[in-house]
Amino acid sequence: MLQLDNFSNEEHIQFMALLQDSLKVNSHYELFLWVQGRLQQFLPHDIMIAAWGDFSLGLIYFDVISAIPGIRTENINSDHLTVFLKYLFNDWIGGNRVPFLLDIKQGKAVGSKKGVTCEVVDGHFSEMKYAFVHAIKDFRGRHDCLYVLLSKENVHYADKKNVFELLLPYIDSSLRQVAHLANQLPKVETFIERRVTEVETSSEMSSRESEIMMWVRKGKTNSEIGAILDISEFTVKNHLQRIFKKLDVTSRAQAVAKTERRQHANAIANKSISVGMQKLAF
Repeated sequence: MLQLDNFSNEEHIQFMALLQDSLKVNSHYELFLWVQGRLQQFLPHDIMIAAWGDFSLGLIYFDVISAIPGIRTENINSDHLTVFLKYLFNDWIGGNRVPFLLDIKQGKAVGSKKGVTCEVVDGHFSEMKYAFVHAIKDFRGRHDCLYVLLSKENVHYADKKNVFELLLPYIDSSLRQVAHLANQLPKVETFIERRVTEVETSSEMSSRESEIMMWVRKGKTNSEIGAILDISEFTVKNHLQRIFKKLDVTSRAQAVAKTERRQHANAIANKSISVGMQKLAF
């Protein structure tokens, strides 16, 4: 249960002011002031990492907020950080989706025997010793969000778990009120080029793409397909773009028609091969 009984009257007033100020954030500068200002009193930290996307695929975007010189989003190695963020999100899922504190140097959550290799953390964070982690699982949009507070010292985070749980919706809302920087999001094509397989570059569809087309033929929307396959609507859209390119079409209707023609042609070809093999057997 979330309790703030230990707060003094003055702290209650400051806490309410913190919540109200979060609703006024409209720019990166205002977000920076809010995170580095009132929020520090209740959740002290040196660096905040806000990450979102499809963690199962590693398609993750992030924003880094810190007053430390040189610690900026554009300066961070996304490949290294993505691996680390995927681990944190999976550990949060496996830990009943509650805030947890990671001892980065020891490579495990505080109070846990489970270890992890943490050398994947970007060199910009080399002085950070602890990561206080919480997240939001988005069951509707399939666009999960992860929030990581990095610190040089353990500032009694065990006593602040309930505060993190209470503040998370306001932290999340403040980030959503700020537009992305022009160079913040990597191009989708860059991710696809790194992840694409030989099957995906050929004219043949992958098993996932075939699965998606099956639901497209049944009239399902992108969001419905995402819910059925437990992937984000954004991921479904990316798959459809690759399918359109492979089929050389520009719409769902054209893709369905061409897929059905291919299946019909393949069925005839397979039947012919089967008949031919039977004749050879005789």
